[in-house]
Amino acid sequence: MTARLSDIAAQAGVSEATVSRVLNGKAGVAAATRESVLAALDVLGYERPVRLRQRSAGLVGLITPELDNPIFPALAQVIGQALTRQGYTPVLATQTPGGSTEDELTDMLVERGVAGIIFVSGLHADTTADMTRYDQLRGKGVPYVLLNGFSPKVQAPFVSPDDRAAMRLAVTHLAALGHTRIGLAVGPKRFVPVLRKIEGFQQGMQERLGLGPEESEELIQHSLYTLEGGQAAAGALISRGCTAVVCASDMMALGAIRAARQQGLDVPRDVSVVGFDDSPLIAFTDPPLTTIRQPVQAMGQAAVRALLEEVGGTPAPHSEFVFMPELVVRGSTASAPAPARTPS
Repeated sequence: MTARLSDIAAQAGVSEATVSRVLNGKAGVAAATRESVLAALDVLGYERPVRLRQRSAGLVGLITPELDNPIFPALAQVIGQALTRQGYTPVLATQTPGGSTEDELTDMLVERGVAGIIFVSGLHADTTADMTRYDQLRGKGVPYVLLNGFSPKVQAPFVSPDDRAAMRLAVTHLAALGHTRIGLAVGPKRFVPVLRKIEGFQQGMQERLGLGPEESEELIQHSLYTLEGGQAAAGALISRGCTAVVCASDMMALGAIRAARQQGLDVPRDVSVVGFDDSPLIAFTDPPLTTIRQPVQAMGQAAVRALLEEVGGTPAPHSEFVFMPELVVRGSTASAPAPARTPS
């Protein structure tokens, strides 16, 4: 036990005596210090003593799309940690193709008596979806918060990145590098984040390159939010003469890099690529991906705060909390290639 005490003390940054007091449930230890020791136990893989196991304040559902896109597990982790710190137990429910729908997962969580639900990139982001499902959920007395997407028909707190600003950041960066044929690879048009990205892209193209919406329309390609979808969209944009492609997700951006290489082009020498999300491990791709970072930590924590305010009977504002994204410049963008010289 002595060795374990020293390991835990080193991990938590406290003395062995303090670790001993926490493990034995003694008083006189600050709450923050106690949490540090418990976190050290978890990190080192030690089981918490029975007396230190917290009684859950309740279950909170978290409904996400498929977890293939690494941004969704990253969001789930932030939200789960924030809920756990507040004494709640997160229940992750994932939609999969051919599996349970959002409505089925919602019903399952409600039947299990969850205190509230956080929806990530759900039907609230789909402009063609029936929004009365959320009114019915509120009628059952279940509070909820919605991430990534907005509908004025739903009275609830929303949390989103500023998709318009994100695209303006990307276009500004690429225009400064001398690119004039910049393409946008996005998902299906019925989704609110897609419509906002298109607006921001067209604003950026107008401000930086003087292209009107009609002119920039041909530089927008819709596809799926997958590596293969990005590959197909970027292939079409490169064939239209684009020297840079902005993608609506990092997975699409990896597909764009593949599309360029299939055409014998180098990234970033011949084609620059910008992603969106700054997913875990994306800094270690070849080349390291320039991307727009979603403020995952801030968004996840804001969603939990808003939900727990609703659960506690102090409704959060039924409006949208919008978070500013950040351009992260790495190795997939460079100066526009020099135009090929025509023989005189």
